Amino acid sequence: MKQFKQLALNVINIEKQAIEEIKQYINDDFELACQLMFSCTGRVIVIGMGKSGHIGGKIAATLASTGTPAFFVHPGEASHGDLGMIRQDDVVLTISNSGETAEVLSIIHVIKRMGSKLIAMTGNANSTLATVSDTHICIKVSKEACPLGLTPTSSTTATLVMGDAIALSLLNARGFTADDFALSHPGGSLGKRLLLRLSDIMHCNERIPVVQSTVKIKDALVEMSLKGLGMTAVVNNNKLVGLFTDGDLRRILDERVDIHQDDIASVMNINPTVAVPEMLAAEALKIMEDKKINGLIIINENSVPIGAMNMHDILKSGLI
Repeated sequence: MKQFKQLALNVINIEKQAIEEIKQYINDDFELACQLMFSCTGRVIVIGMGKSGHIGGKIAATLASTGTPAFFVHPGEASHGDLGMIRQDDVVLTISNSGETAEVLSIIHVIKRMGSKLIAMTGNANSTLATVSDTHICIKVSKEACPLGLTPTSSTTATLVMGDAIALSLLNARGFTADDFALSHPGGSLGKRLLLRLSDIMHCNERIPVVQSTVKIKDALVEMSLKGLGMTAVVNNNKLVGLFTDGDLRRILDERVDIHQDDIASVMNINPTVAVPEMLAAEALKIMEDKKINGLIIINENSVPIGAMNMHDILKSGLI
């Protein structure tokens, strides 16, 4: 008996070849299918049975999350009332490797009577489903990865890849942006990376560590201790003129600076890295990592500090 690793590599190689094979089907029929979905004023309804249905569900989800309103309808449920979900201005994408799936064919005449455009995705261009549709995308592969030649493997992989090709072609055609993507992915770390801004997590008002440039270093240290962010903004006439951090404190202690007599202005960083409230937290995180700093002062258009945050705030936000 072959080792599991070799068997697995055989499967991957066969499915890799299947993906190469379907490149030939990116043709005028594929173009027409994309144009029908791009021009659709309703939704794209994806229909499939069995393994094709599972793949269809994923394709519908990918379409919906990339700017093409779509959902999956099970063909068995469709013939018992769920056909009411489909309207004339929808485009219906049916998936069947054989093109002869009974549950799908049983509802096709009703969909065509509604006037909905019909796209078939099958492995047989001469099948019933392919011939009755407005356009047909071929997903024929020469071999299933299953050693028995029975389990849908290469064919479902090819279908999934073709679905991704459709969805991302439409994404590009629609000019779908990262901001658009964020609106449909607000949950989890992905949503946070695309949506979370410094204004959502920064410390504001009396929680901002800030001192006047004329105060003594010891007074600045008191402010840092009270606010607990490991730094303090230094201002003159309310405008930011510098920053003092825990790291700066370690440096001046080595230089034997008198914290009771010297002004904070004499030891502060006069060119601190700052941010604006509209900045994405993910962008701020990258800046902090690149510059090896632990916090940022957030300023407005007049260089007035309006917020402060540090790495701990990033961690609490769930961004990383």
